[in-house]
Amino acid sequence: MLKVLFAGTPDVAVPSLKLLAADTEHFEVVAVLTRPDAPQGRGRKLTPSPVKQAALELGLPVIESDPSEECFVAELAATGAEAAAVVAYGKILKQRVLDALPLGWYNLHFSLLPQWRGAAPVQRAIWAGDTITGATVFRITRGMDEGPVLAQSTVEIGAHETAGELLGRLAEDGSHLLAASLEAMAEGRISPIDQPQGAYEVADKIRTEDAHIRFDVPVFAADRQIRACTPHPGAWCTLHAEGADGESQTLHVLEAAPANMADPNLPGALEAGKLALSKKHVWIGTKSQPLELIRVKAQGKKAMRAADWARGARLTGEAYCD
Repeated sequence: MLKVLFAGTPDVAVPSLKLLAADTEHFEVVAVLTRPDAPQGRGRKLTPSPVKQAALELGLPVIESDPSEECFVAELAATGAEAAAVVAYGKILKQRVLDALPLGWYNLHFSLLPQWRGAAPVQRAIWAGDTITGATVFRITRGMDEGPVLAQSTVEIGAHETAGELLGRLAEDGSHLLAASLEAMAEGRISPIDQPQGAYEVADKIRTEDAHIRFDVPVFAADRQIRACTPHPGAWCTLHAEGADGESQTLHVLEAAPANMADPNLPGALEAGKLALSKKHVWIGTKSQPLELIRVKAQGKKAMRAADWARGARLTGEAYCD
């Protein structure tokens, strides 16, 4: 039985933790390493990470120490862990920490390495228009996501799939890949393979300013940007319109899709950023065909269908977004 330290923080790490904890024939999860409680919500109340919540429910000991601290290696040794399973932990590990476990640290990364190394592989794959992605289990080394690979699995990216939806799928599928890889590694049935050398695109973190929707691009590009930024950090634009809700406000686009060009209600030429409305639809112009807004969240309002929002906003005059 392999004694495992599990390291992770967000929701996408929870399926792997639960699967390893449940497989008591092959694994003993001796401790869970996660980020300290962080302030959340309007009240900024300290809230445990999803991984910590899951660990406490499973009755597993939790470590919230910073791996950069000198005392961490001793704390790690006290757990008796032989190897570590890492899923979206969120901290860089120094070499002395990587060397502290006899069988090493292994990461579940949501891309087909060496493509899309970095913090936001799923989001960047969607934004780039990739049709296939996957999950990779590799041994962590000092280089960012550059360690030798134990195993990979591939999935197709759905035509209308958001980053959140794809991450959810990969988290579930990847948990089985991680468990199988660790089991094979412990039993000596798998040999890590070095990643090929070369220049590969890096999946930089997507920030709020990156999620500002561009409409001066073809519709497929705007659609990819919105799906890549959903649900986090959330695609948005600035609405300019005369009406009861004021002249300008932030409009979050939660769901959109290229317009159905066969719809008889669809207006003709629509300038980039300009809105067009019908009883059941809201369209916005791009550099090519219009984009249909399906679900939105206006500033200070609840999320709702775009057509319902448009009626309630009582838009008049020339409404447009930039």
